[in-house]
Amino acid sequence: MSAFSNSNWDRRSVLRAAMGLAAAGGLAACGSNNGRGGGASGDGLVQYFHAYGEAGTEQAIKRYAAAYDKAEVTTQWITGSNFESKLFASLLTDNAPDLFEFHPQIQLVKSGQVLDLTDIVEPVKDDFNQADIQSHTVDGKIYGVRMIDDPQFFFYRPSLFEKAGVEVPQTLDELIEIAAKLTTDKVKGVYLGNTLQAVIRPMIWAAGADTLDENNRIAYHTDGVVEGLKKMRKLFTSGDLLLDAPADYWDPSALNQGLTAIQFCGMWAMPAMQQTLGDDLGIFPFPKVNDAGKPSVYNGGWSMFVNAQSDKADEAKEYVKWLWIDQKEYQEDWALSYGFHIPPRTSIAESADKLKSGLPAEGVKLFTDYGHFDNIGWTQAMIKATEDVFADCVRKDGDPEAALDKCDKAVNTELKNLFG
Repeated sequence: MSAFSNSNWDRRSVLRAAMGLAAAGGLAACGSNNGRGGGASGDGLVQYFHAYGEAGTEQAIKRYAAAYDKAEVTTQWITGSNFESKLFASLLTDNAPDLFEFHPQIQLVKSGQVLDLTDIVEPVKDDFNQADIQSHTVDGKIYGVRMIDDPQFFFYRPSLFEKAGVEVPQTLDELIEIAAKLTTDKVKGVYLGNTLQAVIRPMIWAAGADTLDENNRIAYHTDGVVEGLKKMRKLFTSGDLLLDAPADYWDPSALNQGLTAIQFCGMWAMPAMQQTLGDDLGIFPFPKVNDAGKPSVYNGGWSMFVNAQSDKADEAKEYVKWLWIDQKEYQEDWALSYGFHIPPRTSIAESADKLKSGLPAEGVKLFTDYGHFDNIGWTQAMIKATEDVFADCVRKDGDPEAALDKCDKAVNTELKNLFG
């Protein structure tokens, strides 16, 4: 059986299982006031976006939509930290969006939730980062159009490094050591986000492991990952890690406000950090955990998908082609005018002056040298299982092997359902 062979899945069962949702009715409010008067019956298109932190993003998306002359496109700008749950809940209702942003995940394909977009991507496929194409491909068909690539790494204050007499860490052990030297009564050494979830996959890769192997089997349960979990526990209990910051890792305020000397964050926040800190800003990848590993950079980012269950799926696909394939000016504006993101279109990325020098160029280099992309087979349920590992043996004092064994059971159940 092909690793990505299709099976006849029930859409509602798949989506409920993937997100661990209860009945969708409790979350219906997030999609009920969408201007369509009951979902599929309206004349226009509705798209879902999560609320980006960069100023001007909501206005930009709505400005692009207003320029489209073949249909009225309404944007639902979903605030809060649970965009995924709200999106998946809405997809089970009559108020589901016609198109939405998300990450490539195979259960959306197998459940028939997302439309095959091969015909609109194929003519320009060679102009996309090929890793982005691969991460959206199942059985030779392309589902979703990548809008932005978002490398994530550590930002730091060189002035504080110099004052403490430390250098950029090359290993996780060194990161722990310098965090201690950077910590004062007013500043913590490092910030990884309030839940630590952002660094889970970077740590796995930095340990020389992966989420899944090329045959869609567990690849994260290794001695190196166990070692990494123990080191992360050491950092968590050291007193040198900033905990419970006012905003999570994606917001640059922890570094900008002087709460920490090092912050894990995304390239999107670089302009805001530069505006506040000027030249007192540097970056480095997640350092290797052991000799088997190497530095890692997670390439986050967002993609546009068409809801295959919408009765306006063809019109939605036409809009996606117009905006995310044809309108390169808007694509560049979206990637570079509201924070820094790397355009997935290589022609745009190569001509982007803002990415050619200084810290942005360093970010592109880290992305090129150490970047890891989404695996479409790594689903929301699997992500949750690894988050539970961190919660159990990093935030708490659980045994890493036992936590990974529990994770294996959940992931193997999901893999069996997906791939047989």
